[in-house]
Amino acid sequence: MLSETEIIIRLVLGAVLGGIIGFERQVHGRQAGFRTQLLVCVASVLVMIVSEYYHHLSYMNPSYVRVDPGRIAAGAITGIGFIGAGAILKMGITIQGLTTAACLWMVSAVGLAIGAGLYAAGVAASALTLFSLLVLRVIERRMSRLVFKFITITADEKIEDDKIKSILKKQGSHISKTDYEKDNSKGEITYDITISLRHHVPMKSMLDELSSINGVRKVVIRG
Repeated sequence: MLSETEIIIRLVLGAVLGGIIGFERQVHGRQAGFRTQLLVCVASVLVMIVSEYYHHLSYMNPSYVRVDPGRIAAGAITGIGFIGAGAILKMGITIQGLTTAACLWMVSAVGLAIGAGLYAAGVAASALTLFSLLVLRVIERRMSRLVFKFITITADEKIEDDKIKSILKKQGSHISKTDYEKDNSKGEITYDITISLRHHVPMKSMLDELSSINGVRKVVIRG
């Protein structure tokens, strides 16, 4: 059975670790910031302590129903999934909040580790999380990143798609995905093309070249 001092130490340590990770999220203006991450971590610590308490009672008293301490912890992780889903936003073709949702999940796991008395694991996981958020962020920004563009082309059925591919490749782009859909009633075909670029390409010149193909009715570039 845990002493009151041990319980307080675990709760305070969970608050400190969750607060540190939450402070980083708060500084960068993310939805789930300082208070949210701190509360999630402390709640996870408390859930684990309660789970251990009932497990201890069931072990010491055979008349009690045996309680698996992992079941309550698993329920906590599932519940955090709903909070994480609320932190993810879809704005057009861009999805934001995935890192914040992952942080909530990690903070919950850290809290469960601290609640179980695995102090080294909790502190190490928090340190790795901060390393990922602070150091890897800088490295990621300096890396040559692919830029994705989404092109929708509406054209006559008899258009030669080889011309489209040659123009895109000439512009230095790589075709990642191509889908098309025919509309026999209108006598047209719609191409949905995803391309990737490693350098900036003037979209206007690409738009003009694609629009100049005989049979093309409309070209839309997004991203």
